[in-house]
Amino acid sequence: MSQAPAGAAGVTGREGRYYGGCEVFDAWSFFAGLGMFLFGMFMLEESIKALAGRSLKTLIRRFTGTRGRALLTGIATTSVLQSSSAVGLMAMAFVGAGMLALSNALATLLGAMVGTTGTAWIVAFFGFSVKIDHFALPLVGLGGLGLVLFGGSPRWTNAGKLLFAFGLLFLGLDYMKKAAEVLAAGTDLSALPDLGLWLYALTGLVLTAIMQSSSASIAVVLTAVFGGLIDFRQAAGMVIGANVGSVVPLLLVSIGGIPAKKQTALGSLALKTGTALIVMPALPLLTRAVEFFVDPAASPTLAVAAFHTLFNLVAVAFFYPAIPPLARRLKAIFPERRTVLARFIPNASPQVPEAALHALRNEVLNQLSLSLRYTAGRYGLTQPTPEAPEEEEIHYYDLERLHAEIFAFYAQVQSKETEEVEALQLEPVIRASRSVMNATRNFYDLRGQVDDFASDENEFLAGAGRELKERLAELRDFSERLARMPEGSGAPRELDTLFRTAEEADRRFISSCAEAVAGGAIRKGEVTRLLMANRLFTQSARMIVLSLKGLSGDPDPS
Repeated sequence: MSQAPAGAAGVTGREGRYYGGCEVFDAWSFFAGLGMFLFGMFMLEESIKALAGRSLKTLIRRFTGTRGRALLTGIATTSVLQSSSAVGLMAMAFVGAGMLALSNALATLLGAMVGTTGTAWIVAFFGFSVKIDHFALPLVGLGGLGLVLFGGSPRWTNAGKLLFAFGLLFLGLDYMKKAAEVLAAGTDLSALPDLGLWLYALTGLVLTAIMQSSSASIAVVLTAVFGGLIDFRQAAGMVIGANVGSVVPLLLVSIGGIPAKKQTALGSLALKTGTALIVMPALPLLTRAVEFFVDPAASPTLAVAAFHTLFNLVAVAFFYPAIPPLARRLKAIFPERRTVLARFIPNASPQVPEAALHALRNEVLNQLSLSLRYTAGRYGLTQPTPEAPEEEEIHYYDLERLHAEIFAFYAQVQSKETEEVEALQLEPVIRASRSVMNATRNFYDLRGQVDDFASDENEFLAGAGRELKERLAELRDFSERLARMPEGSGAPRELDTLFRTAEEADRRFISSCAEAVAGGAIRKGEVTRLLMANRLFTQSARMIVLSLKGLSGDPDPS
């Protein structure tokens, strides 16, 4: 134990306070360090999201088509973001939107359990094996100067936050580490009772639930084991509990949510609780496996990091094959409500072609109205008639089901004996339904990109995002008006106007992008994303106009 200088009673030091020449634990130093660590983790996560958040979301959205790819995506994204909760919340959002299958979401969450162990390795190595002041202070200095000197650039600002957050995180860890060393030096650990492994696991769970960060609770565990307050076995129990506690944010978000979100949250809880139930009895075996690589007595922090990684790999080995039956069980516990969107074809008989054609035409108009209303809602556009009663919530998979029902009804009509004229009248109607579905898919895929444009700090990008949303609102409003028009009431003339408006908006958008690039308002890389988004928007508008033309009996707009 270090000693204070003569006459230093009551003096506060970096590690603790001196009373009567002896140093005692300073709780405020420990809590200050914990606060610095938590704030550093928060800043780190926010800066990484700002620098690479769009790429991470795209990675989760596009590269989770199979369970194997979803598992690897979960590992990769969490290794970068260092927050299994953030990745879990993104996966939950994509499941809720119908963009990610439940089984693939569970595989992503399983991968996130492995990816998040990177934090323990970073903290264990840099926080306890290297002198922190040698790199933490330069990081804080460079990050702070970067924030002040390059604050006008969002990219450099977030890079400065990233450096500052890393430095602050490790400075906080240094405070906790030194405070724990003082506490351990003044405590007779042999006199403390053995509270049992499950109580340590419960402590880790509660600590993580309170701090909403398994990384922070594991940092506390590493600090305690490094200072000698707990041994490796007790630290392992707390890490297992922290792993279970990290599911709390997902459970809170799922409260009152749709069944898909509840399925995802409960699935995450099942994976992490199941892992704890498997690992706890097997702790002696896993400890021997860790000792093969790291000596817990010589390097307790690295041993805890190795254990954290090892037991999550065990979770992957046990639960990856069990994901499909788990997903089926979760769907049985929280069944998805089936929304019936078809209004006309359920009451029509395919054996009466004239009535079937009329019902099919009205159903496709209903499909168009619902699709554009759903799409506008996803884009955050207000309804044109706010006084209208609130309608039942629909999802993308509901629209896919409606499209399938329309095609099935068309196939039934086609299977009956129909006149050639009636068969020809059916073709543009079913083509219209396919076009509506294609346009809806385009708008669905573009939503994230358009939202990114609209919220960008660049004035031109933000304006382009708003313009694309306005064009979508015009399409929605027109379809609502057309649905109320009787057949043969002059709709083709209005469709010609809508078609010309869409083409003019396309030309105007391209021209404004050219001027923005020439004037330096946007970078060359950004204009490609803008033009591709505009191209899909214009194609979708054309498909919808052609669909409406087909339904009105005039398939060639000019």
